[in-house]
Amino acid sequence: MTEPAPVAPADGTGTTPDEVGWRRLPGRMLLVGPATALLRLAPALVVLVLFGAGSGNSTQVWIAGAAVVVAVAVGVVRWRTTRYRITDERVELHSGLLNRQRRSVPRDRIRTVDLTAPLLHRLVGLSVVKVGSGQSGSDAGLDLDAVTTDEAERLRRELLARPAPARGPAAVAGGTGADRARVEGDGADGNGADGDAAGRNGTVGPADPVEPAGEELDRIHWSSLRFAPLTVSSLAAIGALAGAGWNVLNETGLDPRSLPGADTVAGELSAAPVWATVLVAVGLLLLVMVAGSIVLFVERWWDYRLSREPDGTLRVRRGLLTKRSLSVSEQRLRGVTVSEPLLVRALGGGAQAGALTVGLAGEDKDSGGGALGPPVRRAHAHAVAATAARATGPVTDGPLRAHPARARTRRLVRAVGPALVPVAALGALAWFDAAVWPVVVGPMVVGATLVLLAVPLALDRYRALGHRLDERYLVARHGSLLRTTTALRRDGVIGWRVRQSLFQRRAGVLTLEATTAAGGGAVQVLDLDPADAVALMAAVTPDAVAPFRV
Repeated sequence: MTEPAPVAPADGTGTTPDEVGWRRLPGRMLLVGPATALLRLAPALVVLVLFGAGSGNSTQVWIAGAAVVVAVAVGVVRWRTTRYRITDERVELHSGLLNRQRRSVPRDRIRTVDLTAPLLHRLVGLSVVKVGSGQSGSDAGLDLDAVTTDEAERLRRELLARPAPARGPAAVAGGTGADRARVEGDGADGNGADGDAAGRNGTVGPADPVEPAGEELDRIHWSSLRFAPLTVSSLAAIGALAGAGWNVLNETGLDPRSLPGADTVAGELSAAPVWATVLVAVGLLLLVMVAGSIVLFVERWWDYRLSREPDGTLRVRRGLLTKRSLSVSEQRLRGVTVSEPLLVRALGGGAQAGALTVGLAGEDKDSGGGALGPPVRRAHAHAVAATAARATGPVTDGPLRAHPARARTRRLVRAVGPALVPVAALGALAWFDAAVWPVVVGPMVVGATLVLLAVPLALDRYRALGHRLDERYLVARHGSLLRTTTALRRDGVIGWRVRQSLFQRRAGVLTLEATTAAGGGAVQVLDLDPADAVALMAAVTPDAVAPFRV
């Protein structure tokens, strides 16, 4: 008996259902991939070419040329071996030739979709789609580098929407009608552009609906530029850029002293008093740091907009050279935060609002983490947090319940004690050996100054302590160098953790952590009275703590 011939699918492509729905990255990524790799190798390539041409040794020039050929070949292989598919249940990504990778993320675990468009990608109309699930291991998420800008926007809406129920053969083939239209219309280049156009024109499948505009919640206020030099991240970035520039100068053999006018400036500084030279150096350093931090702030937050999209997501868009768009589902929002770094708070009266979202821990510096906007005026940051939480009144602002005086004593001891130990040790050394007085007097003065500065810092840390429990939120605040006010929704509390160190037991206080699936995993209420901790747990989750109450 002969076997029946296989039935070809309705689209006439001769593929099986498992092969339907796969999409390739657009051919334009062949320009972006090699160019990005060559930019990273640019300093080394420049050194090889310059030294090779100057010394008459062609070997280094050949090495640089081989590096360019390898970068292009790697880009071609990556394009040929990368494909992705979106079904009603999963997002799948297959890539690699020698080291094959198969990534698959369940759609019901997708928490964020981050769209990033570096300058090279923007020049050719591409974007990077980063799908985050808040998980670890094989379900941690995946990156599509890169797809067309229109495709990236469609993927953002599609992946953050609730998956539609299966509807016959179209669902088995791997997606909705719009996806089916894109798959059936894939042209020779494999990027689905023809299929997308056909779907929009109504010739194949339903036309893509016009996306309604979202509700704008906030936009950039350039008065926030005054906070740019006060953020530690900007100063650290300036240091990193300065170090990279210095390394490039060393690699290329350029001496800054050979620049025109450098000898004149050096002669003037050497003839000036030491204090004047120090002041000039400090002034130039501050000028470079302030100017650099402002440039980085503008690049990072240019065209910033916070909006609430019709698909039920909060969307943050920003960036000058590199465009970024982070979307988080409001269904995953468990609260909001307001952070106040010491310099931003003390010198500028500013703060920064953030989101406490399941699957977004706020540790991704490239995407901005959970930040809802740049540092702004403190009142405005609290207003942005309340608006994002859909609250009619203040959430992170308002009076908080003070913690016991024993917490203040703990902070004074913890701040003054470490600074007082070296002062006492130096004083004892000088008491027993008077000859060392000239040597220890300087360190003792420095130590005494640190002790005097530790007292107001400890008092400020105590004033920051506080908590409040209202109808919807558990609000907790702590910190001085980085004061953080967190408002966690009561239904976002999934458990409690009580910690009490040896010194806390002696002081009669404890640390209560409300565990949650959002953010860093817990919201801390520091140095709380045990009775208040029990009452707080009983008020939020009475059934969970009832067996442990006496």
